[in-house]
Amino acid sequence: MSKRKNPSETGNPNTDFCDFLMELADFEKNVSRNIHKYNAYRKAASVLAAHSKRIESGDEAKKLSGIGDKISKKIDEFLQTGKLRKLENIHQDENAQAISLLTRVSGIGPVKAADLVNSGIKTIDDLRKNQIKLNHHQLIGLKYFEDFEKKIPRAEIQEIEHLLKNILNNLDSQFTITICGSYRRGKSQSGDIDALVTHPSLKLDEKKKHSEKLLKTVVDALHDLITDVISMGDTKFMVKSGRSEIAFLTGRDRMGQTYLIALLFCVITTKTNSWHNLEIQRFNNLVRHFEVTSLIRSRDLSETLSLSGRTSALVLIIFLKPHKISYTHRFFL
Repeated sequence: MSKRKNPSETGNPNTDFCDFLMELADFEKNVSRNIHKYNAYRKAASVLAAHSKRIESGDEAKKLSGIGDKISKKIDEFLQTGKLRKLENIHQDENAQAISLLTRVSGIGPVKAADLVNSGIKTIDDLRKNQIKLNHHQLIGLKYFEDFEKKIPRAEIQEIEHLLKNILNNLDSQFTITICGSYRRGKSQSGDIDALVTHPSLKLDEKKKHSEKLLKTVVDALHDLITDVISMGDTKFMVKSGRSEIAFLTGRDRMGQTYLIALLFCVITTKTNSWHNLEIQRFNNLVRHFEVTSLIRSRDLSETLSLSGRTSALVLIIFLKPHKISYTHRFFL
């Protein structure tokens, strides 16, 4: 999916802190592959993005949930010098910069990027000269690299939403399509477009063939809009349309039955909303694990709620709000 998501927003008084924390988070994820530090930096950035007042010191920042000694010291260093020694070192590390660049190509993760760098491929031009090393998704990501780097204005997404709804309504008036992600959260621009497609004939215990048939029907109806198919599964597909990357997910439109498959692209919040982006990341990771256990195809829901032999439960309370659906949640893992 998108490589362009960032919790910092225009008008946030702590944007500069959020930016360097997200840069550190990307380094830990893509280069060091230290997920603990990645999550810590993202959490701190999300907390600061939600804070309405300018942070004036590390001690002040440390009073916020999710910011500890190490991050507060980095805030002090940045306030005193306008830079971070750790980031300066990262910027001077050629391999680190190359890995960070290559992971911005849709379909290329940290492991693949490191392999490419180790083989001497360090720039987008190098990648274009060595396309034999890439799979289909990565080739599409490379082909449209510049397009995928651009943010999509909300007005453009609204036009696409209107077009998609018209196409699907002409196909079958019972189809429902919802644009989710940052668009649903009211953001002025998005890195990509996430669309949830539902149909009343989709049931939680439905056989695989029906989901496949419905998804193929949707894909066929959108043929004039699609320039490239990035990936396609039984219940999910990604396409290139214009300069936009669009992911479609078929879901069960049954709120009374936990609606798990649809939640991948919905808004997750806490009481204070300060862990917003961290919780989205955590929730997405959890749902991906559910997908690996074939949640969509399972006839026994309790069977899918067992991760690594441990009993897991997902409790959801649904609140309808203007322009978004928010979920409070509780995990037992």
